[in-house]
Amino acid sequence: MFHIVLYQPEIPHNTGAVGRLCLATGARLHLIKPLGFSLEDKYLKRSGLDYWAEVDVHVWDCWEQMRDQANCTARFMFIECRGEGTYWEADLHSAEDLYLVYGPETSGIPPAIMAQYPGQTWHIPMQGTRSLNLSTAVAIVLFEAVRQRAITTPGL
Repeated sequence: MFHIVLYQPEIPHNTGAVGRLCLATGARLHLIKPLGFSLEDKYLKRSGLDYWAEVDVHVWDCWEQMRDQANCTARFMFIECRGEGTYWEADLHSAEDLYLVYGPETSGIPPAIMAQYPGQTWHIPMQGTRSLNLSTAVAIVLFEAVRQRAITTPGL
């Protein structure tokens, strides 16, 4: 299963759009507090459209709580502007449970968290800008993971 982790997301419509991506791919959405909005926010619901109620979403009080519930064979991969390699170099299909982790829109994933996972930080190459919209970044990597899994698991 694919898991999308938004660490302390700040903008409700980004989270709503990521929720739709999760629903479209069968991924589970994990939100780590504090959130920069209420889950009742009208912008979140507008971006998630009428799908939000169907999204498999889990809200966690902290990173450690979410991490500790993961299967011992789960892989965590961090998508961050400061990532060591490009996302297309990453093996996104071999782990049964793959957690793609994204940080807050204004500050990214804390370096202390990424330091715990050497060799598991990735970036999306880009020119002329320092970052992409969060939901765009999630879509790029999540659909690459879906593509890789489909190649290795015919019939998906």
